[in-house]
Amino acid sequence: MKIKFLALSVIMAGASMFANAQETENYYTKKATDNIFMGFGIGGMSVLNGGLNSPTLNLNIQVGKYITPTWGVRAEISGLWQSLEAQDNSWFVTGQKNYEDYCKMFGELNLDAMLNVTNWLGGYNPDRAVDFYLFAGPTLNLSSVGTEFTGEMTGDGQAQLAESDDMKVRFGATAGLGLAYNLNNKWALNLEGRFGITPSIFGDASDYRKAEGTARLTVGAAYTFGGKNFAKVSDRVIEKEVIKEVVKEVPVEVIKEVIKEIPAAGATAVFFKIGKAKISPEGMVNIKLMAKAMKNNPNASYKIAGFADKATGTPSFNQTLSEKRAQAVYDALVAEGVNPNQLEKVAMGGTDPMFEKAYLNRVVIMEVK
Repeated sequence: MKIKFLALSVIMAGASMFANAQETENYYTKKATDNIFMGFGIGGMSVLNGGLNSPTLNLNIQVGKYITPTWGVRAEISGLWQSLEAQDNSWFVTGQKNYEDYCKMFGELNLDAMLNVTNWLGGYNPDRAVDFYLFAGPTLNLSSVGTEFTGEMTGDGQAQLAESDDMKVRFGATAGLGLAYNLNNKWALNLEGRFGITPSIFGDASDYRKAEGTARLTVGAAYTFGGKNFAKVSDRVIEKEVIKEVVKEVPVEVIKEVIKEIPAAGATAVFFKIGKAKISPEGMVNIKLMAKAMKNNPNASYKIAGFADKATGTPSFNQTLSEKRAQAVYDALVAEGVNPNQLEKVAMGGTDPMFEKAYLNRVVIMEVK
């Protein structure tokens, strides 16, 4: 059973790599530092041996990364105690201790492949409140106390055990399921259940010393640094094509001629990359042109309107992002010598597509009021 269970966890971990290749046709993580999270949990653990043993305290700390909205990986340190009091060990003799009331400290390291079932079946929705997910992978546990047969018998013919203080390293596999409630784009509360199979930390005192089952139930929280940030691959392809066209250098002579011809100027746009408020060199061309027109028309007033793409990011994230974009263009115009009294900043947040394509909403529009 242990071999089958371990194989299942390894298959799931491998499947995450394969499915990730499929998933990246839809979404991707732009930077290696995006979508990294940390979490913790507290709850109970029980050994499934000779019945359901009394639950013991279980604590865990996690760190991981969402590779796509569907797949992720994490490492978890967990442990504290295990109890084996439900097993009938009356025929064991261990000096002055019986294992009927014995509780042992241990620690484990779990490596999990994570599958967000909600996003897998229902598609990615950054505003979704509840997610259901599965996880599985190999585990390693450590304990410095074990038991071994001494090879001797007691006076009444019972097998005798002795404690061993050597550090023991045991490998196995775990799998489980979780339910996450997303408080916002960064914080989530979770409830998880995990089942594992490993050699028993109780050694020869366990009836199932080669493959002992364990179960854990914990509640906790997870924090994603910078918030969850995924981008559509289709937008990346489109952006690359747009950039290829825009990046072509405009001769200085052409810019000078265009500046001369601009009167009060109508509406001018400055586009941004997804999730960013940094002005590109191409965007600065439009800002310089607009600044020239504004300075030539000191009595005119202009509106600096920041926008974000509603299809990506939460409403609060997009509102803040649109404010940052408007502020960046405002600061650049002032740096070019425009009178701040001519300018009015507004942040429109995430809006429906204004120009057919969602990525074109990542923009600041400068126009005469």
